[in-house]
Amino acid sequence: MDTATHFPDVDAEGYLVEPQEWNEEVAKVLAEQENIVLNDDHWDVLNFMREYYAEHQITVDVRHVIKHLAVKHGPESRNMVFELFPYGYVKQACKIAGMKRPRAWSTG
Repeated sequence: MDTATHFPDVDAEGYLVEPQEWNEEVAKVLAEQENIVLNDDHWDVLNFMREYYAEHQITVDVRHVIKHLAVKHGPESRNMVFELFPYGYVKQACKIAGMKRPRAWSTG
């Protein structure tokens, strides 16, 4: 994807307007804007979030992501999502995964 030619529309805070326009190249650009270098654990979380969104048409709550990580990495991974996305689940994980900004949640 040539992001210089077409990058999906984002809102004033940088969240995708249309989550279905997300792809891995978009995620890389959004991650770069957040100063995050994506690794396998980031992709695991992002893909889990995208699969949940595809199935339920809503952004997955962080507690489900924490449970997903615990299945793979054990209970000691409780804070892993916050280590992967240090400025917050909504501010970084949701944005990079191409979710619309959840209205009821703070960005903290």
